[in-house]
Amino acid sequence: MICEEEIVDLRIPDPKNFEEGKRLAQLTFKLNHTMPMTDEYNQVLKELFGDNLGEGSYVTAPIQGACLNRINIGRNVIINSNLLAMARGGITIEDDVQIAANVQIITNNHDLYERMILPCKPVLIKKGAWIGAGATILPGISIGAHAIVGAASVVTKDVPDYAVAVGNPAKVIKMLDADRFE
Repeated sequence: MICEEEIVDLRIPDPKNFEEGKRLAQLTFKLNHTMPMTDEYNQVLKELFGDNLGEGSYVTAPIQGACLNRINIGRNVIINSNLLAMARGGITIEDDVQIAANVQIITNNHDLYERMILPCKPVLIKKGAWIGAGATILPGISIGAHAIVGAASVVTKDVPDYAVAVGNPAKVIKMLDADRFE
């Protein structure tokens, strides 16, 4: 993954981004307070993610975060409840990914000395990956195709295709048989 850092200075007023952030915050609130598995819920979900929500994908409320319009969700993705998506750096979730409850995907940090400056790096979760409950994925990380991130793991380095990574910081403990996925 090309991982270019973007710097955002929160001290500089940006009315356009403020209005978009307000719209997304209100849609997130509405989604989190709408009866799930209804036409109304699906409509709000579509309004929140627009064309960035792939066919057959579903996000279970509640969801929290920032810049949710910078999340691209592929086809047949399941995202369970309580996702925290700090998406200012961009989050790409490819097809057939499963994300368990209470996962945090973080694409921004704060400068150590100037805390209103946010260094942002994208996160990529490749096809067929499975992110366990309570896992945290930090800025600039790529999770490989069909990889597994264990529950409560903190991912500070890229996880290769077909790897099982667990712990804090997450480490690869085994490799899956790639032939079983094809």
